Amino acid sequence: MIVFPPQPDPAYYYGFVYFRQVKDSDIRRGYFQKSVVLLTRLPYITFFNFIIQRIAPEYFTHGLASLEAACGNMNQWPPPRPGQQLHLPILGQIIYVRLPTKSDKPAARDGEGPVIKKSSSVVVIPSVHDLNLHQALQPVLNNFEMIWELVITNEPIVVMGPSPTLCANTVQALVSLLHPLKYASDFRPFFTIHDSEFKHYTTRTQAPPRVILGVTNPFFTKTLDHWPHVIKLGEISSSNPGTEESRPHQRSRSPGDLSDSRPGVFSRYKPFLQKDKTFARLVISNKTPPGKRPMEVQNVMVKKHALELTTSFIIPLERYLASLMPLKRDVSPWRPPPQLKPFDSELFLKGMEGAGPHLTSRVKGNWTGLYQ
Repeated sequence: MIVFPPQPDPAYYYGFVYFRQVKDSDIRRGYFQKSVVLLTRLPYITFFNFIIQRIAPEYFTHGLASLEAACGNMNQWPPPRPGQQLHLPILGQIIYVRLPTKSDKPAARDGEGPVIKKSSSVVVIPSVHDLNLHQALQPVLNNFEMIWELVITNEPIVVMGPSPTLCANTVQALVSLLHPLKYASDFRPFFTIHDSEFKHYTTRTQAPPRVILGVTNPFFTKTLDHWPHVIKLGEISSSNPGTEESRPHQRSRSPGDLSDSRPGVFSRYKPFLQKDKTFARLVISNKTPPGKRPMEVQNVMVKKHALELTTSFIIPLERYLASLMPLKRDVSPWRPPPQLKPFDSELFLKGMEGAGPHLTSRVKGNWTGLYQ
């Protein structure tokens, strides 16, 4: 299976923001508020999160000169090349990174952590784009298989949370559930009422677009209550992430449900796949004392479970599509290009009994219904 490393999208920028708010009685609103924003077309989430966390505090401490120094360092960075080990200077530190390639195996995502600080002057970032899925999806791990189904079937999803960081991380994590496949629809990690497409996404005259939105403004509780799938997040306790407060259950949607302030997955969707009890026991159960299993281990377990679901789903499709391809002997520069055989849905579904995902995944359920 080919791994598709994150690719720039010419239609969009990625924004990374460091926001600072300090009490100041001399200001009419009582607070000094300022943000440092980094814009890029490169979808290297982990890498640029580290960069903004590195340069913004320096700016607030030392002023514009530190930003000029950071920009001077960045101007020395070589162009990003897949597979190349890069040593990137930034404000007195050297960052060691490697950009992914198509030849990388899916299991190569199992890193030691998002950022490894070797010393005060040397930092290693094992992956420029990997998120901690366990941490980001902690509030919805109890509905993991259903959430995966919603993403792979391209359903409209709204993520409502108490902070832009929590919303953005959750949206990015949902999109990455399809790894090594690329999520091809639109997604907005942090969407506001000032967005130019606000009316398009909140209109009730047509079905919601196939997009994943992250929002924090309580106003969206009313304007997006017609969306079919809503994930409401609460504050996650770092001391005991397995508490009931941070482990919401699925709730069937009914009018007015979103006025409920409790976290949960609000949807009438009936999953085709059953919950993996082994996965739930290992990763979700609050019987495991906090700290007994390292976060990095939990993260790898969640990634492997998502990878198993995605690969099990795609392997029968790959096998069937390969059967539609022309044989090598039929390809010749002296003859017209051979035609592909048409995709026959009924024929594909009939083959599920002998070559379906149930042979490669421990997750049980109606896989044929999911394909349909």
